[in-house]
Amino acid sequence: MSIIVGQIGLGVLGSAMAPNIMKSGFELVGYDIRPEIIDELAAAGMARGEGPADVAAEADMVITCLPGAAALMEVAAGIAEAITSAGKTGQIVIETSTLAVADKVAAKAIIGAAGGRMLDCPVSGNRILAVKKQLTAFASGERGAFEAAEAVIGGFASRVFHVGDFGAGMKMKFCANILNLVHNSVAAEVMVLGMKSGLDPQLMHQVISGSGSSSSMFETRGLMMARNNYVHEGMNFSVPLKDSRFISEHAAELCVPIPIYQAALQPYYAAVAQGHMEEDAAAVCAAMERAANCERPENEKSENLF
Repeated sequence: MSIIVGQIGLGVLGSAMAPNIMKSGFELVGYDIRPEIIDELAAAGMARGEGPADVAAEADMVITCLPGAAALMEVAAGIAEAITSAGKTGQIVIETSTLAVADKVAAKAIIGAAGGRMLDCPVSGNRILAVKKQLTAFASGERGAFEAAEAVIGGFASRVFHVGDFGAGMKMKFCANILNLVHNSVAAEVMVLGMKSGLDPQLMHQVISGSGSSSSMFETRGLMMARNNYVHEGMNFSVPLKDSRFISEHAAELCVPIPIYQAALQPYYAAVAQGHMEEDAAAVCAAMERAANCERPENEKSENLF
């Protein structure tokens, strides 16, 4: 018998995860506040959910991928309602959002009071990697719930780890996000230095990719930098700037200095100030080009992103 997976939240990341869940052999019922994305995924085989409670009532297991704490609390209440009314005691909720640990603990309490089980399971990777099913999942919480959910998590992530007690997933994600942001900013630094030195940016990307100096960020976002094109469906600066607040607060609570991360964050603010908010975060390169007085003209923009 096929497992029915419910997915609540089909935004930038969730909408990229959903097709891979279906390709992995799971039936999927999904819900998002945007009807257009439900229509798009329904055309690919996803069943339509009418709301969080409806999705949870239909599904054997639920994935949540949400933009903020308020949305998580609302969804947790809907799932709890379904667990109670539809007799879903023991239902597992795989929470993949990037939020403060305290917010996830509060949602877990709501679902747990109704008889459900919740895993804190954020993922490392952007939409580009999600489409390619190259996400890494940091699952944390009850070991038995993880083992029951591992195959479903493997439906949207290529690497799946159980990293400890509930909340350890977010702590691991904070560490991973620091590396992602630093790698992105330093990739832009390198590209701008190379261009102002007279090097061809696309040749730089080709030569450095796959070498010991490369990184996943250089190979994905560095390609966008090389092609001078930062337009990519659904991606913008709002997510890394949102996440930066959680990371900075978490580090401050523990009295851990993170000066390199804070320095790497500054080009993000510059990019937003220069009007790149709705572009991919690789546009930190454009902000650094302006700072170095070596901006490329619009006619050098490649239409081919990947």
